[in-house]
Amino acid sequence: MSEVKVFRVTGKILKPNFKTSFQKEVRALKVEHAVEEIYKELGSKHRVKRCHIKITNVEEIKPEDIEDPVIRRLTLEDVSYVK
Repeated sequence: MSEVKVFRVTGKILKPNFKTSFQKEVRALKVEHAVEEIYKELGSKHRVKRCHIKITNVEEIKPEDIEDPVIRRLTLEDVSYVK
């Protein structure tokens, strides 16, 4: 089984009326999966087409460097479900 990694993705949204930069952390198995997750998330939450999203950098980060509290908790703590 593959190990889930944490990636920090940075880029810009370049819509005609809305220009901003973003930095997002996602959990994924590969870089390609992380990029796809960013396209999916920004498209659904901000109604941005893929052609308006420009990804500038994708880097794998260490668990100690995670800034997002939800991702940090999922990664660092042993999450076990009791039935």
